[in-house]
Amino acid sequence: MLGTLGIVQACHTRQEPSCHLRRRLGGRSLLEWVIRRVTDSTRLDGVIVVACDAPEHQFVADLVPMDVPIFFGNHTDPLDRLVRALDQYPAQSIVRVRGDSPFVDPSLIDRLVRTAEAHPECDYISYMSADGRPAILSPVGVYAEWLRTGALRKAARAARAPFDRAHVTRYIYSHPERFQLRLIPAPPEIDRDDVRLTVDGEEDWEHALAIYDALGSDCLDWQRIAGLLDHQPALRSRMAALNRVRAGS
Repeated sequence: MLGTLGIVQACHTRQEPSCHLRRRLGGRSLLEWVIRRVTDSTRLDGVIVVACDAPEHQFVADLVPMDVPIFFGNHTDPLDRLVRALDQYPAQSIVRVRGDSPFVDPSLIDRLVRTAEAHPECDYISYMSADGRPAILSPVGVYAEWLRTGALRKAARAARAPFDRAHVTRYIYSHPERFQLRLIPAPPEIDRDDVRLTVDGEEDWEHALAIYDALGSDCLDWQRIAGLLDHQPALRSRMAALNRVRAGS
């Protein structure tokens, strides 16, 4: 059994994000780019990709590097699919990353694992936005989540609402009376309402390309991205507008 397994979720119910996974960033598909960001973490014992076993998702196999296993699950929802993946790839804990998060930061992943090692009582560890909510809910897009496998299985048994089963960690962080949570304050330089690094639409993709072109493949840590955006008020203004639109939709 592995200690901590990185899981890149390439499961999407909407067509648009699935199309984004195929797009090219620095000569790689977006999905491969995310996978390599995760494998750059020094504190993970392995990385796999989890996807839905349906005809429209089979393209994922062509985007994943050959050294990274893929679990295709035909299970009813993403939460159950993640649990079944852990039946095949057992681990004591996981770090979960969305497959459309090109700027997920390996150093922030490593900090999660170090924090888990220092706090073995925890079931769930992630970052916290200034508003007190888990930062994974923000559009900043550089964060991951650490969770104990036992907590995930407990959530899979207890969660009933479709929204809780589609958003696989929501039941855990929404029930602090049932799970031991630890939220690390997100870096204030990047935890802003005028930062948007998730890819959820055409303009998001254009922004990702602009950031990549400005910084290059070796300088995409969150600090350099924050520094770049600090000098791009027009770009931040557009990101803030997109955040407001998405929050209101």
